[in-house]
Amino acid sequence: MAHDGPHIVPKSTLLKVFGALIVLTGLTVGVAYVPLGPLTVPVALGIAGMKATLVVLFFMHLKYDNPVNALTFTIGTIFVVVFVTITLLDTAFRGDLGNVTAQTVEEIQAEQERAQQRQDAIPSDSLRIAPSDYPNQNRGASMQSDGGS
Repeated sequence: MAHDGPHIVPKSTLLKVFGALIVLTGLTVGVAYVPLGPLTVPVALGIAGMKATLVVLFFMHLKYDNPVNALTFTIGTIFVVVFVTITLLDTAFRGDLGNVTAQTVEEIQAEQERAQQRQDAIPSDSLRIAPSDYPNQNRGASMQSDGGS
């Protein structure tokens, strides 16, 4: 049986899909106020993916179209998900991009070791500044009484 004309989607179906899209939009707004930490972007992308799928299936009639078109859409979506996932993993594990120097890790470690050796080379007596740094000193010795009561 040949299919000559476009598929007519019932109005009730379109209204249900529209209602689902409104609910998912409200869910998107609600999730924006919940601190999810590193899950914020994946949850937002998941909700956006559900909304896009509803639009493509019902408003763009992919559900009623040739199965090859659905396969093309599915494969394209899988590739997009894979590429976005790889990008998110890359940006999540880069580290502190603002803390970049021209020195290598070995040079930084060698510099820290040299600083530690210089600090060890300083005698501890030369680091005494305050009177409390001298533990064996008699405090108040300069204020001796001269035998008077």
